Amino acid sequence: MSIGRLNHVGIVTPSIERSAALWRGVLGAMRIHDAFDLPDQGVRVCFVDTPNSQIELIEPLGDASPLIRFLKRNPAGGQHHLCFEVPDIAAAAADLAVKGARVLGAPRIGAHGVPVIFLHPGDLGGVLIELMDDPLGHP
Repeated sequence: MSIGRLNHVGIVTPSIERSAALWRGVLGAMRIHDAFDLPDQGVRVCFVDTPNSQIELIEPLGDASPLIRFLKRNPAGGQHHLCFEVPDIAAAAADLAVKGARVLGAPRIGAHGVPVIFLHPGDLGGVLIELMDDPLGHP
């Protein structure tokens, strides 16, 4: 297993609308997609296109969201994870488990509509890593 292209950087925010306005007004982002809910994950997301990747703005969806704790520690929000593409999520999860990296849960469908897994930050220098099946390899 080796990582592929950086797909996106996840940023937790208390307000997607305010964050999108900053990305547009301050940083000049030209393409900001509509926000949508992922109720199974307890989040609302919005993607901001950059020339070579995306920024994923992530807002808690309700009081049971796993992001509530993050925002209590970081009220203004902040970087949450890096997401890399892999050609086969199941093979990547198996390979990483053999190497001793903790995979956080079973693969689930992520915001791009393809399977994703997360790797424990304690095993990767304090960085939460998301791996996603290559979106071009899926319908």
